[in-house]
Amino acid sequence: MTNYGKLVKEVVHLLDRFDPDSHCPENFIEDALKGLKGYSVLEEAFILEALSGCIEYQQLLDIVVDAFYARAGKNCLLSDRHLYAVICYLATFQLDEIGLAQFSKVINSQDKSKMFKFLRFFFDDTSLRTWVKDEWSGVYDGDFVKKTWIEPLLRWQPEVAKIVSQLSDKIIHGFQPAKGTKNQTEAKEFNLTKSKPRGVPMPEKIAVCGKHQEVPLSTYKAPKVQLQLEESKLKNRQRAEAGLLEANINQFRCANSEKSEYTKKRISQLIQEDESKLKFHGHQAKELPASHKNENFPIRLNTTAILREKAFYNRRVEQELQKIEKLLEGARDPSEFLEWQRQMREIDMEQELAEVERRRLEGKLSHEEAVLARHKIMEDNKKKAIVKKEETAELMQRYAEKRMANQKEMKELVKQVAQGHKNAKQAKVIIQECKHKIVQEVTEESRELLRQALERAEAELCRKLELIRQIRAMESIPFIRHKFVDHTQTSGQSLLSEMSLVELHERLVLLKEAQKKEEEEKREKIVKEKQAKQQFIQDQIEEITLHRAAMREAAVIRREEKKAKSEKLPFKDESILELQKKIEEKRQERQRLSESQRIKPDKRPPPTNWNLSQNLPEEQSWQDLEKSLERQVELLKHGN
Repeated sequence: MTNYGKLVKEVVHLLDRFDPDSHCPENFIEDALKGLKGYSVLEEAFILEALSGCIEYQQLLDIVVDAFYARAGKNCLLSDRHLYAVICYLATFQLDEIGLAQFSKVINSQDKSKMFKFLRFFFDDTSLRTWVKDEWSGVYDGDFVKKTWIEPLLRWQPEVAKIVSQLSDKIIHGFQPAKGTKNQTEAKEFNLTKSKPRGVPMPEKIAVCGKHQEVPLSTYKAPKVQLQLEESKLKNRQRAEAGLLEANINQFRCANSEKSEYTKKRISQLIQEDESKLKFHGHQAKELPASHKNENFPIRLNTTAILREKAFYNRRVEQELQKIEKLLEGARDPSEFLEWQRQMREIDMEQELAEVERRRLEGKLSHEEAVLARHKIMEDNKKKAIVKKEETAELMQRYAEKRMANQKEMKELVKQVAQGHKNAKQAKVIIQECKHKIVQEVTEESRELLRQALERAEAELCRKLELIRQIRAMESIPFIRHKFVDHTQTSGQSLLSEMSLVELHERLVLLKEAQKKEEEEKREKIVKEKQAKQQFIQDQIEEITLHRAAMREAAVIRREEKKAKSEKLPFKDESILELQKKIEEKRQERQRLSESQRIKPDKRPPPTNWNLSQNLPEEQSWQDLEKSLERQVELLKHGN
């Protein structure tokens, strides 16, 4: 009779030894088969089937066992994990093969309480239909799981429920002895002297502690120093913002961008004098039509230019904001750091140059050492060559002596061979007579073989002639060469992709239609992407135009404010007026001196060069000032 408890215990023991990271399943099963001794063929087949199945479907079995330990088996031992995996495998994959009777024997061979808990949990109708099916469908196909495993388990569920109820009865009522059996021996306690009860010790006095101090209210409040620091930080920020705004509004009050009337008149005179000296002053350039003077022709930009300009505006705004934030936080002038950085770079450069020079000198030194080593090696080679020549001469002398001795030995050997030739003549005569007899015997045998070969060749020739006659007779019979083709039938090669010509034409037509449909979808997708890109570029252009318009409006407002301020606040600094008067006197004096000396106009540089060169930096500075004010106005707008 098969002991299923022992077989299941052996399977569990092998599963405890198996490690998927370090063992190959095939090799492990082969080693386990070699180690099985004392089992019959059926028992070995049962063990190997259960072992290989548990290893193959380990992922599915782990899902059920993990859920069992998490829900119904919290008090069960973890060492019984592989026991539950074996029972789960037999119930899921082998129940149809071994039958309910054998499965019941396997269950009864194990611990009743363990099997009761696991089977009641696993064969629950709700669990099989819900989470077990869902978890297994994540590993294998859902339809395959339902048809192959879930439906058989649901079909066996009523039968297994009876086994579970039997296990429950055995657990509740326990083992009942059969009728007619003898009374069992009842154990009695030993009559031992009871020890005296210990005395109850006196209770220790509980120390009375003093009343603890209450937690101060300052624990739950922020410290005053932190609040004061935050208030001072907020006030400093407000004061800095107000100072920045006031500095931006009242910037460069002492500067007057308007030129005096005398200066304007003098510049116009100088320009007229220069134009009168030109050769083509009689030919006036044509003026532009009035319709083109005040028109601002738009410049067409490509996508890259638009995105670059938008990124430029965004970068300028971020830089200005970062600069203001650093100033508000109390940043310092980086000139000292830059000077220190330059000095450090110079020191590093000097060190690098010194290192390069050192390496160059080391290279020269190594070159000189290599030259000396080469000379030394050449001297050593010369000495070795002399020694080698001496050894070679000695070896040649020995070789010559040895050769002379060999020649003497060869002469003696030749004499011995000549003496042997005289004795060999008689042996040759005897050998020739023997060979003559052998030749006669061989010629008789060869004649007989030649005759037999001619007979075989004649028979083969007759057979071939008969075969040729039959073939020619078969060729003379006429046969039909026409072959009727049915385009609706296959070639009959029993291939999976075999089809008739009609089906092939239909498939090609369907394939072309699918390709056309795919091309139309791609075309529509490309058109939509192009439209979206155009819309995005249009939005960027609108934002750029808004930036430009805002900058132009800010510049116009600044010019009007400057003009109004210059008209309201006349220049009253006496020192500046005196300096202007002195400059004018000096200029008039220079003109008088030039007239008195009568310097020709073609020998001196044009007067406009110095004045224009003096005016150009001033105009450039005012343009830079306007640009900086435009940036500050834009930052203030963003801040508001």
